[in-house]
Formats: sequence, C-alpha cells, structure tokens
Amino acid sequence: MQNRSELRKECMTILYQISIYEKGNIPYEVDDIIKEVSVIDNEFVKDIVYGVITYKEDIDKLANKYLEGWSISRLGNTDKAILRMGIFELLYTDTPDIVAINEAIELAKLYSDDSVRKMINGVLDKIYHNK
Repeated sequence: MQNRSELRKECMTILYQISIYEKGNIPYEVDDIIKEVSVIDNEFVKDIVYGVITYKEDIDKLANKYLEGWSISRLGNTDKAILRMGIFELLYTDTPDIVAINEAIELAKLYSDDSVRKMINGVLDKIYHNK
C-alpha cells in the first residue's frame, strides 16, 4: 500500500497533466488521467485532485495574494500543482496544517528549484498564519 507522500506525488502528476491539457485546449476526463497515473483506485487521490480543481479559482486568488510580485500563472506546471495542493490541504482538508506544509515542501525539494521551494514555503506559511 502506498503512503500519503507517494499518493501526493501521484496527485501532483495528475494536476500537472491536467494543466498541460488545459494549456493545449485538449479535452480530457479527470478520471481517465487519474487511472493513467494512479495504480490503485484511491479516495485520497480523488479528494485532492477534484478538490484542487473545484477550488482552483479561490486557491489561485489566495496564492496570488501572497506571491509578492509574482502570480501563480508564472509558475511552472509542477510548481503550480504543488502550491495548489498545499493550499487545498491547508484550507479544505483535515490534514494537520504542519503536515500539509511539510508535504508540499518535500515535493518542492524533489521537483522545484530552491527559489520556488522557498516561495511555496513562504506562501503556505502566510496562509497558515492568516487562517
């Protein structure tokens, strides 16, 4: 069985794929992308992916509020996915705040450069303190 950290990597990959399809105006079914990426049918993965999609506008607004001098649209697809997942988990799930932040930072350490990791950390930290 996969642990939550591994499942979050899958969520990130799925959200990355979706942003590629959206950018290219390619039609897609969320469930098909989930099935392509996810080995097992998992509620956690579905909750995160559908949650981020559902609240994307609110999540992006909040991200932009704290991305001083930046906007989420300027981030790479992977970085966007990590930041959106982190914000979603912080605000819309019962994942402990510190776990939501740490998990996002761990993904950013693996997939983002140092400046982006710091930016993601800063945004999540500000959201956490203003919750």
